[in-house]
Amino acid sequence: MPGPPACGRGAAQSTAASEEEIDTSQHRSDEGLGRSRGGLTCKIHLAGEGGCRPLALLVTPGQWGDSPQLIPVLERIRVKRPGGGRPRTRPDHLGGDKAYSSRRNRRYLRGRQIKRTIPEPRDQRANRRRRGSRGGRPVGFDKELYKRRNEVERTINRLKHSRVVATRYDKRAYVFHGTVTVASTRLWLKP
Repeated sequence: MPGPPACGRGAAQSTAASEEEIDTSQHRSDEGLGRSRGGLTCKIHLAGEGGCRPLALLVTPGQWGDSPQLIPVLERIRVKRPGGGRPRTRPDHLGGDKAYSSRRNRRYLRGRQIKRTIPEPRDQRANRRRRGSRGGRPVGFDKELYKRRNEVERTINRLKHSRVVATRYDKRAYVFHGTVTVASTRLWLKP
């Protein structure tokens, strides 16, 4: 059996201290925080309308992937029609980066008849070619439309001009979601 630690604490004190460290590194599911390369962080997933204005957003823990969040973000889109009636829930066109390329997302977009410009990653392209005729058709890709994808990055940059969004002072995810929503509203109100 090993002796007491070199720092002078007994074995009981040492295990209690390590349990406290474990408890502080854990996070609750309603906080929207998760481990990522930069430490405890969160992600803002959003759909923008093209003029650096967000239409729908979602806050997730930092380690969650981008691809599974595409469908929940698109299902949050509600654009009121000027003449009344049901709100629009389907964008005319969707542009995304390689992180959103998956069979599930493409099937969903095809089912809702949403035009899309999402590049196919090299590994998915090689896998499709390897499967031959069973791999499916190559995805359509328009380089000119893909140049507009940076508008989402610019929208997130504008949201982070608000210091409270950039540093996330809020502990709970729903409070931070409200903070980001207020910052989004400010973007819509600016001329």
